[in-house]
Amino acid sequence: MKGMGKLAEVARAVAINFAIAAGVAILIFGFSEGGIRQYLVYFYHSAVYSNCVGGLAFVVIPRQWRATVGMPAMLRWPLRVLTILAVSAAGTLLAGFVIQWLLNPRHDPVAGFGRAFIVSAVVALTFGLAIAFYHSMRHQLEEKTLELRTRELERERALKMTTEAQLAALESRVHPHFLFNALNSISSLIPEDPRRAEQLIGRMAALLRFSLDANQSGLVPLEREMKIAADYLEIEKARFGDRLRYRIDVPAELSQTLVPPLSVQTVVENAVKYAVAPRREGGRIEVTGRAERGAVEIEIADDGPGFSSAALKPGHGLDLLQQRMEAGFGRRAALTLGAHAGGMKVTIAVPAHAGAEAGHADSLRG
Repeated sequence: MKGMGKLAEVARAVAINFAIAAGVAILIFGFSEGGIRQYLVYFYHSAVYSNCVGGLAFVVIPRQWRATVGMPAMLRWPLRVLTILAVSAAGTLLAGFVIQWLLNPRHDPVAGFGRAFIVSAVVALTFGLAIAFYHSMRHQLEEKTLELRTRELERERALKMTTEAQLAALESRVHPHFLFNALNSISSLIPEDPRRAEQLIGRMAALLRFSLDANQSGLVPLEREMKIAADYLEIEKARFGDRLRYRIDVPAELSQTLVPPLSVQTVVENAVKYAVAPRREGGRIEVTGRAERGAVEIEIADDGPGFSSAALKPGHGLDLLQQRMEAGFGRRAALTLGAHAGGMKVTIAVPAHAGAEAGHADSLRG
């Protein structure tokens, strides 16, 4: 198949060369006197020149074009023009010797070189630059098309990641153990503190609703994400009591920063799972936010035993969150894990976005 394609290219080049030869012969014939025999002489000569110059151009110019693609335009185009002129000169000289050998032994290829070179150079530059312009425009169009397709694929990938995260979060929310523990905690509060039981039911409904709606948008304001994280912690606090201690301190000026939905909540849930639930004394979780060099960093720290990045399960939890951040922000976002004094720290860094002006820090304590 590849050989057939190359053969088709050669045949197309030869056909173009003969078409150019016919056109040049007609042009020269129009300024001279003579009949059909004279035209055929002009055509023979033009065909030899066209195929010699065009054949060399077919071999040399595409390679030179590719070799100069990465050069600055100020250097690239003069080199390409010089290459066309050099090919024209070599092809013209070759054609003169071919005519002397095949058609006219008395033809002097050196004596007639100057005039023949001018004609060859004009024709070669005209067609060469026209074809170059066409391929340049075509290449730019293909690049733009590829760029648009790449963006569309990235958008679809980000949407898929968000949907998977939403499904994973919904699965954890409606997991029988979670529902049982949450509902059991709420029911135990009804006789003692019905007002708090009612608040927890509202928080649980908001959490489930947010999980269902998370796939409607690739990004959500940080303010909304923090509200869901706080709702989750309050529900779990009803279960763990004093064993779960937490603090959320995110400045209000960061509230409109866009983050992947259920990003902070996923990390907070992970901290409850590893730092609070397994230990009799429970644990403490702190969520803080800050603006840092054009980025917004949300840090979730706990005093649990921690774990390494090698423990991340592919397609679940933090691994899925990391993929979603890469799909949504590329290299502008990062999810980093590390130890800190007496525990584990996970940092979510996203590009800073203009936030609504607010006067005070948002500080929720439990």
